[in-house]
Order: sequence, then structure tokens, then C-alpha cells
Amino acid sequence: MRPPLSKDTRLCMSLSGRPGTFGTRFHNHLYEQLGLDYLYKAFTTDDLPAAIGGVRALGIRGCAVSMPFKEDVIALVDELDPSAEVIASVNTIVNDDGRLRAFNTDFIAVATLLREHAVPTDKPVLLRGSGGMAKAVAFALREGGFRDGTVVARNEAAGRALAEGAGFAWVPEPADVAPGAVLVNATPIGMAGGPESGDLPFPAAAVDTAATVFDVVALPPETPLVRRGRAAGVPVITGAEVVALQAVEQFVLYTGVRPTDEQVAAAAAHAAG
Repeated sequence: MRPPLSKDTRLCMSLSGRPGTFGTRFHNHLYEQLGLDYLYKAFTTDDLPAAIGGVRALGIRGCAVSMPFKEDVIALVDELDPSAEVIASVNTIVNDDGRLRAFNTDFIAVATLLREHAVPTDKPVLLRGSGGMAKAVAFALREGGFRDGTVVARNEAAGRALAEGAGFAWVPEPADVAPGAVLVNATPIGMAGGPESGDLPFPAAAVDTAATVFDVVALPPETPLVRRGRAAGVPVITGAEVVALQAVEQFVLYTGVRPTDEQVAAAAAHAAG
């Protein structure tokens, strides 16, 4: 059980344009289960420099950073961990006695999942998306040894920039996908409540013959892409795995405590419920 709130309770927080509840429920559940004197709260802001100044001045231990702040926050921290520096994008800040160190646990989570699922590096990869999460995925792929990659993005400027940075090609639409590709979705296609919630980000035939399907969309856990991949017997990595693993890495950075796999699974189930 977590100790009673007091002047010694350490605060962790998140900053997002559209705050959600997953992180708050996930972290606070683990604090409770592990008896840690921490509290986690979600915020939004229209004054990012003031918000980060508050993190520093008030001794807030950790701050998760979501869109649209992942790049703008770089100028406001003192040090970039390689996980953030390699992709010029931040999703986690750790405050060590007023010194702010920035990480990207999305990158860490994706790289870890690619290894744990033994995704074959000799297969062609199609990555759909050009935003912050796509950036984390692209550079995790590159660092993981994937060389035959293509960024699929409707936004040509952003798509080309991401592709060039990762050493990949760019195309506007996923046409003529060869069988045996690794398909990664880092767009809102398939996301619950969105305008394309029922759509596939890749042609159905490409999904049916893929080497691996990886959807970073966490809600719903079973997106149309994940369902189609499972039905075809294709190895699948889900967004629920990504969001839980990146949150675990944040938790460890903030507290210095690594929960067991069972504790993580329970916290993720609680956060998603």
C-alpha cells in the first residue's frame, strides 16, 4: 500500500495536448502495489516553457511528454539521453535535483519489442506515418539493423524528411506491397473514435502475406490491422504492448524500481479498464 500523502510525497506528471488516463492509472496503480510514496497527475498547457520551468522549480520528479510538445521541449532541458537524441524527440523528463534529463521511452519500447519478437531484419519494412511515434519507430528499425525500409506518408515533406533521416525510401500510398514484408502502422488509422477506426492502413492482401504486423495504436487493443493479422496467422505486435512497455521504462526512470512482469500486466489491465 502506498504511504499516506505528505510533504515528502514525490510528484510525477504528464504534459499532453489531449491528456488521457492510461498513464495516471498505470503509474498510480504501481505506486499503490509497491508501496511507493509517489503520485502521478496528467496536465495540459498552453505555456510549455512555464510548465517545464515548474517541473524544475517545484522538484517534480518526472514528466511524461506527449504531442504536440515532444520536439519543442528539447530546448528546455539540460541533457538528452541517446534514446531522445537519436530521433530529436522527447517523451520523458527526469528531474535530478533541478537538472532535467530527457529520454524517449517510445524508442526504447519499440526497439525492445522488435528484439523480443525476433522480427526478421532481412525483410522489407513498410512504416506508415510520419509523426512523433513514426519517428521513434523508424529510428528503432534503423538501429535494429533494418535496411530495406519505406516510409508511407501522405504528407510528402514530413514523409521524405523522416525517410531520409532513417535511410529509407518514401512513398505516398502503400501500393504493390510484396509478400513477406514487415508492416508497421504509426498513424491514427484504426484508432477507436477516429474517422478511420474501421480501416486498414495497408492493403488486406499485404496483411495476409506479411512476415510481421506491428500496430502502435493502443486503443482498441485489437485494431482492424491486428485482427486481420491474427486471422491470417501472421505474427503480431500490438500497441498495448508498446504503451505498457514505454510506461514501465518511465516508471523505472522515475522510481529506480523495476516491477515484475506480473505487476506490469496487472497495472496495464487496470489502466485499460
